Amino acid sequence: MSYSDDIQQITVLRQQAAGRWNAINPEYAARMRVQNQFQNGLEIAKYTAAIMRKDMAEYDADASQFTQSLGCWHGFVGQQKMLAIKKHHGTTKKRYLYLSGWMVAALRSDFGPLPDQSMHEKTSVASLIEELYTFLRQADARELGDLFKALDAARETDDSEKETLLLSQIDNYETHIVPIVADIDAGFGNEEATYLLAKKMIEAGACCIQIENQVSDAKQCGHQDGKVTVPHEDFLAKINAVRYAFLELGVDDGIIVARTDSLGAGLTQKIPVSINEGDLASQYNDFLDTTVVNSPDDVNDGDLLLKQNGQLVKPVRLPNGLYRFKPNTGEARCVLDCITSLQNGADLIWIETEKPHVKQIGDMVNAVREQVPNAKLVYNNSPSFNWTLNFRQQIFDLWAEQGKDLSAYSREDLMSVDYDSTELAIAADEKIRTFQEDGSREAGIFHHLITLPTYHTTALSTDNLAKGYFGDQGMLAYVAEVQRKELRQGLACVKHQAMAGSNIGDDHKEYFSGDQALKASGKDNTMNQFD
Repeated sequence: MSYSDDIQQITVLRQQAAGRWNAINPEYAARMRVQNQFQNGLEIAKYTAAIMRKDMAEYDADASQFTQSLGCWHGFVGQQKMLAIKKHHGTTKKRYLYLSGWMVAALRSDFGPLPDQSMHEKTSVASLIEELYTFLRQADARELGDLFKALDAARETDDSEKETLLLSQIDNYETHIVPIVADIDAGFGNEEATYLLAKKMIEAGACCIQIENQVSDAKQCGHQDGKVTVPHEDFLAKINAVRYAFLELGVDDGIIVARTDSLGAGLTQKIPVSINEGDLASQYNDFLDTTVVNSPDDVNDGDLLLKQNGQLVKPVRLPNGLYRFKPNTGEARCVLDCITSLQNGADLIWIETEKPHVKQIGDMVNAVREQVPNAKLVYNNSPSFNWTLNFRQQIFDLWAEQGKDLSAYSREDLMSVDYDSTELAIAADEKIRTFQEDGSREAGIFHHLITLPTYHTTALSTDNLAKGYFGDQGMLAYVAEVQRKELRQGLACVKHQAMAGSNIGDDHKEYFSGDQALKASGKDNTMNQFD
């Protein structure tokens, strides 16, 4: 329905009220309706799921059509990202937001900063999704409010051409509402707990839920040690739980990202029961580190024994009761995890790696694609990687293979600032620049995300401001490095009162009270200095 259609419909409603609604201006009501396109989180989830499905199909047809996102820990951060994307790139298409469990734990818990071990309040995840969409909806309302003001100005000057243009911009307005890839960790409990939390997240607006195959109560950050995985049957039960949550709430095309941490996880807590030879349980158990049992003397009280390939074997059990996988089986376990998940309900896969290496990622994804041809990867372009060092070493190793003279470089010292302007460093930076393009073309990466970008940018910008403000620069540190740059770069946030909703509130006061409205945007509003 167009803006004009909304005005007409509300005009009819006012007429039907037989004089009781005479104080209602149909155009004002239509404006409020347009500014509030999405009534609840489920509408958002359905809308954004359709966007992701379309993007996935376009990537299948053309691997250059990958998608991207940045991690968020506050609604304002997510709002500013989407405002910046629209300002610099003109459209939000193929740009999402990522909700990082790590940042929820570190920055949103009532306990204070926590490690990424699922110790934070699980309801804070759904609350952040709702908060993000509240801020994105407000961004829509603010920009549309500016269009309405411009429309009024065009009418006051009888500029019909400008009026027609603005009406078209209103009818074709591109919302800031984009998909959120939301981290549910390992499900925060059993499969029922996973289902209940997934429902909360979907009701808040999540169209895409990412779940990992670690033990829920022993969950670790994907880039730390001590990770413990669960058997496939346990993980698939949680994938089923998320799918049921989507279907119950009518988000029939909701997206599930199945994350495997097996590459860096050498332990399991549970040995599944194998019913038939070659079933998933037996495949999982085949990766266990075992010793052959030749006689009763090889068995201690309480030991668990398995029959594998006609032999009786004893899994290696650690003092903490966990069982160890065979060394160098991580990649094979990742491949099996991905195939199993995609064949049993997941839509996308996520392989957590220890470094950003296109060939390593591509080898695993290509192995998965032998069984699931359209397998697509979500990849964490993680700040946990030392990107500079990793890519300088990759270039060093490549040049060594090519027989290039490397006498000017020390592989162990490539992080040194002394190398920053060298040919090797420049080549490494170029590979970093094209990593996402290369990874999407060669390694099946549909979606690139950075989990913790604003955690680091906040720390860096605050450090620079504190250094100058509390040093010799004083107030100039803020003016020169923050406010002046906001003005020069055209950031809407420089008018922080408007960004917080002051102008929207003034509009509403005028709608509700007419000439009696006490508005904040008069001549004495210091925000006018930034016009």
